[in-house]
Amino acid sequence: MAPLKFCANISWLFTELPDFSQRILAAAAAGFQAVEAAWLYDSDLQELQRVRKATGVEVVLINTPPGDIKAGDLGLGAVPGREAEFREGLDLSVKYARALDCKRIHLMAGRVPVDSDRATVAKEMEAVFVQNLKYAADILSKEGITGLIEPINTRITDPRYFLDSPHQASAMLEKVGKPNMKLQMDIFHWQIMDGNLTQNIQKYIPVIGHVQIAQVPSRNEPDSAGELSYSYLFDTLENIGYQGYIGCEYKPQGSTDEGLGWIKEYWAHRKC
Repeated sequence: MAPLKFCANISWLFTELPDFSQRILAAAAAGFQAVEAAWLYDSDLQELQRVRKATGVEVVLINTPPGDIKAGDLGLGAVPGREAEFREGLDLSVKYARALDCKRIHLMAGRVPVDSDRATVAKEMEAVFVQNLKYAADILSKEGITGLIEPINTRITDPRYFLDSPHQASAMLEKVGKPNMKLQMDIFHWQIMDGNLTQNIQKYIPVIGHVQIAQVPSRNEPDSAGELSYSYLFDTLENIGYQGYIGCEYKPQGSTDEGLGWIKEYWAHRKC
């Protein structure tokens, strides 16, 4: 049984350091062989390439640009009237992914527009999202890149986010019907929205292309106090044969290094 593969989310971990290049170096020093990040687009691409090659650390996931965060955007994939901006953002993310040899891009759905009723706009937003995902799938397939969609919980984290459950996301993927479009399972969000993690993992494992972890409800280290037993969940993923990466997307309670005891213990036990 192969050990699980973990990557450091450097938008959340090693934030003691100001730039992503330094965080890649810190992740490598801590023992990570891979990293992921939300938005790298303010970073010098050549410097990121240099550090990636120097460390041998793999960049396994980036997000499409969020849009105008100050105006309330958090992705544009499902937002009506923003299709051209979504495509521009997709082009930028592909440029960075190609340069960093990154094989996964999270295509962010975005938020229900302000002053709009979710139920009223749901069908229109779904149609826009499906259309944009089909377009993206064709672009990404030429680059050998997998597109990912991620449900984000609307109970705690983001009440207006459009895509909020694995069931909704799976239905979207069926409508898109492209083999290089997969589901990103953030266990933090799935637990808050639906629970039933064992059954949901078993049900959706054929379409899961990436996993992320954090404790619930604190969103701290997996071994911190909370609702989830990650030793059980890691065993479940191992036993089911999950071969993808697991992104460490959590808020360290102290320094990043101080909170890595859980993964060092895992590595020691699995001798990986």
